[in-house]
Amino acid sequence: MSWQLSAVELWLRFVEKPYLAWEHDFGRARQRLERAASRLRPPPGARLTCRPLGGLPAARVEGPSRATLLWLHGGAYCLGSPRTHAAMVAHLARRIGGSAVLPAYRLAPEHPFPAAVEDAAAAYRALLAEGVDPGTLVLGGDSAGGGLVFALLGQLGALGLPAPACVLAFSPWVDLTLARPSLTELASRESLLPVSRVTEIRDLYLAGADPRDPRASPLFADLAGAPPTLIQASEAEILRDDARALAEALVRQGVDARLELWPDTPHGWQLYQEHVPEADHALHRAAAFVRRRLGQPSR
Repeated sequence: MSWQLSAVELWLRFVEKPYLAWEHDFGRARQRLERAASRLRPPPGARLTCRPLGGLPAARVEGPSRATLLWLHGGAYCLGSPRTHAAMVAHLARRIGGSAVLPAYRLAPEHPFPAAVEDAAAAYRALLAEGVDPGTLVLGGDSAGGGLVFALLGQLGALGLPAPACVLAFSPWVDLTLARPSLTELASRESLLPVSRVTEIRDLYLAGADPRDPRASPLFADLAGAPPTLIQASEAEILRDDARALAEALVRQGVDARLELWPDTPHGWQLYQEHVPEADHALHRAAAFVRRRLGQPSR
């Protein structure tokens, strides 16, 4: 572990994790996350604009047209926004050599399930309507946003929409039954996510819906026909087994899926690309995966 990552891990463990454990005002928590994310910078020369997508507010990273990344941000379905993830996604888009769009899907508890899933589908449909070639479209997301990615993939056939070229998922939360062993086994090693709040947050999002609904828990979705997929997760986070189970399910269904488990990294470490070598390396590997799938030369 680099000293930079060690410093981030200590900050998350002793400042952010305790805060998330006791803060029940989502408005305050969202504002705090926005302030923290303002310290993360996009790459020099990156052009970020705001333009709606499918009726949703959206941040856009301008870039070459040969690839478009649609990123669904994380935040346990209750937190996060395009602003909290724009810097990381801008770095990733720069490495891919393309543009990116981050829609602001509706958040719980104000807008419970299936609002976020509906918004993800609306954003995907709108991007195709703008003329984006699905053969150059990359679908990605982290944490809850990773869950939305696979919830959307499980519905594309029924919606009559084409699949993207490939998929990126960072620590996807795909099993809202909360049955994965790592939720309890790694509770003390987890640097950011307080296990004490997981059931509460899940229930606020579902608002009485069945946690086995494949739109809520896409681990149980029919994902046959999904495009090549790269999943990154940490060996030390409570969502480790979500990532493992998802990768196994994809492979069983004939999908070209690969799983990277990183040692000693905190949940969401890729967000700190500007400061942490492990984050830089993770985004480099993710971009290399995409470039190979799109037939672009490596960098």
